[in-house]
Amino acid sequence: MTHRDFAIDLAKQAGAIIRKNFTLGMKKEWKQDQSPLTATDLVVNDLVIKSIRERYPDHGIITEEAREIQGTGEHTWVCDPIDGTIPFSHGIPISCFSISLTRSGRPVLAVIYDPFMDRLFIGEGGKGATLNGKKISVSSATSLKNTYLATGFPRVSVTDASQFIVPLVQHGAGVLTLGVIVYPGALVASGELVATIFSGNKPWDSAALKVIVEGAGGKVTDLFGHEQRYDQDVRGHLATSGLSHEQILEIIRQAKPIVDFDGSLVKISSPS
Repeated sequence: MTHRDFAIDLAKQAGAIIRKNFTLGMKKEWKQDQSPLTATDLVVNDLVIKSIRERYPDHGIITEEAREIQGTGEHTWVCDPIDGTIPFSHGIPISCFSISLTRSGRPVLAVIYDPFMDRLFIGEGGKGATLNGKKISVSSATSLKNTYLATGFPRVSVTDASQFIVPLVQHGAGVLTLGVIVYPGALVASGELVATIFSGNKPWDSAALKVIVEGAGGKVTDLFGHEQRYDQDVRGHLATSGLSHEQILEIIRQAKPIVDFDGSLVKISSPS
C-alpha cells in the first residue's frame, strides 16, 4: 500500500465515522480556547494515530486533538480529524477530514475528504491535484472584483476582522467566514474561491493546502509571503489562485494581523 492509498483509505474510514455521528443536539465540551470538542473528534483522532503507528511506526504524527508524536525519520503526518468542529457540532454539514504527509517539513501528499458531499481532494507533489479523480485548477480571475474568498476568524472581533475584510470588499471581493479552515482552501484549488486567509499558527490548518492548492496551479505562503515548514507551528497562511497573491499580501501587510485562531490576541511577528 502506497502512502497515497493509505491516506485515502484512512480518509474514507474517518469520513464514515463523521457522517454516522452527525446529528443535531450533539454533546460537546469546550476547550480552553473556547472551541468545541466532540466525541467524534477523539474517535477519529485515535483512528489516525493507531493506523499510522501500525503502518509507519517510524513516522511522526501531529494532530489537533493529541500531543505531537515524534518519529525517528524525516516523515511526519499532520492531521485535522475534523476541520470545522464548530459547524459540525452545531448541525451544519460543511466539515471535512484533512491529512498531509510532510517530508523534512514540506508537504508531499495531502487528502481532504468531505463525507457529506463525498468530495475527495488529493494532492501529491509533482502530480497535480484532483477532486474525485478529475484534475482541478484554480480560478483564472485576474482581479478580486466579483470573486469570493474565505477567512478563518470564527471568534475574531468586528474591529479586528475589519482590518482584512473592509479593504478586500473595497476591491470588489466577497468575504466568507465559515468556521472551517482547510475546506475553503480545497475550494480555492477547485476554482470556486479565489483565496483563503488564516492567521492562526497550527500546522493542521495549513499543511494539506500547500500541496493541493499548489498542485492545482495556485500559491500558498505564510501571511508574509514566505515559505515555511508545516511540521511545526506556522505563521498563518495565504492560499490563492496565484494571480491575486501579491495584491492580498499587500492588504495583509497594511492590516497588520494580530489575531490568532485560538482567540488569543497574539501578534504574528514578521520573520526577519
